[in-house]
Amino acid sequence: MLNLVFFGPPGAGKGTQSAQIINRYGLVHLSTGDIFRYNIGNKTELGKLAKSYIDKGQLVPDEVTINMLKSEVNKIENPKGFIFDGFPRTTFQAEVLDSFLEEKGTKVAGMISLEVPEAELKERLRKRAIDSGRADDANPEIIANRISVYNNETAPVKVFYDKQEKLHAIKGVGSIDEITNDIIKTIESLKD
Repeated sequence: MLNLVFFGPPGAGKGTQSAQIINRYGLVHLSTGDIFRYNIGNKTELGKLAKSYIDKGQLVPDEVTINMLKSEVNKIENPKGFIFDGFPRTTFQAEVLDSFLEEKGTKVAGMISLEVPEAELKERLRKRAIDSGRADDANPEIIANRISVYNNETAPVKVFYDKQEKLHAIKGVGSIDEITNDIIKTIESLKD
């Protein structure tokens, strides 16, 4: 199985790039953000709980996120692999993901980290709020808090994968195709 962690701050292009990669490699895209938004939209208990954190720009607690992700992985029969988008967001989640995948006889092949300057992130999120109507992208204070939470709480996950020699930084600025091509080159190197 080919399991990849797509990593980067809000607005880095994880979802856009995942869409470019999943069909090429037959991978299942698991976006914690999409799963949370689905549950919020359907007013499930998980959705209500997640919304209370997301509305403040905070991370949803590890236990909630981990249980949700495990449930989604276990629904898929005979996957070729996964793109984990928005997960893991903490070192603890990364450790749990490693253990969970090991139980399934597989592992994370690599972390694709999209590197984008903060000013570009803010502009992308502003545009996304207009284009997609995502309220979490419309408020500059929430955006600033989400980027701050990423820098303080999520970015250390890069160190976790770097120690395993699985961190692959990709310049996340340029055309979608240029960035996709850089990601494909990296994935091909992981398969060798």
